[in-house]
Amino acid sequence: MKYGEEWFNDTNFWKNFAPIIFDDKHWSEVPEVADSVTRLAGLQLYSTSAGTGGPRALDLCCGMGRITAELARRGFAMTGVDITESLLETAREDALYEGLDIEYVQADARTFVRPGFFDTAVNLYISFGYFENPEDDLLLARNVYESLKPGGSFIVETLGKEIAVRDFTPGEWFERAGYTVLTEYEAVDSWAALKNRWILIPKDERPDGTRIEKTFIQRLYAATELRALLLEAGFAGVELYGGWDEREYDQNAEILIAVGRKTG
Repeated sequence: MKYGEEWFNDTNFWKNFAPIIFDDKHWSEVPEVADSVTRLAGLQLYSTSAGTGGPRALDLCCGMGRITAELARRGFAMTGVDITESLLETAREDALYEGLDIEYVQADARTFVRPGFFDTAVNLYISFGYFENPEDDLLLARNVYESLKPGGSFIVETLGKEIAVRDFTPGEWFERAGYTVLTEYEAVDSWAALKNRWILIPKDERPDGTRIEKTFIQRLYAATELRALLLEAGFAGVELYGGWDEREYDQNAEILIAVGRKTG
């Protein structure tokens, strides 16, 4: 499959599903995530006032700028990269309204490289592992490595394979943003990936009141597999955490967070 043909390039998907995916819970956790990112990157001594004189940070697959804007408020000089222009338009409008000087770039994460430019980079909210070709995950990590200054860090938040197995459910339903949402999940290739099927059913009568459906596959990484990938990409060391409170990645982990370090 060629670049540009994968499911996340579907503009209609984001138009329909963004209100479902980016719900209030995920907006409310932004300060905690930004606090942890700042600590993990070792940049907590910088000013907390918004501006462009602070450390340079890359938010890869930034979406509507959820974390990008929060880090900008804390003094980071932010660059947000995403493939979906409609999400970037929302991010730009919000930044303009708030007076935040943020660079937003429409680009594929597999092709964006800015050698030796950033102090830290993040890829958050389980946006890792959706490329058709598994080698593209390594390509992304290598691009980030090249884009970091010596001493820089790459912070990845994803659904660990161990957590996916532990908490597996074949499906659920809930109501959100005017829809009844049905989800179905299926392990693929001996837990190498998780197949997702999402169905949106409008709760009220609308001209386009037919249900909306999308199926996609997310590649799953065990903590040791993600660490090995980042080491192969060039990072000298990789730390693993089980939550934004920086707990250990063990049987009680909530999420998989990996931090790759680039040496000087």
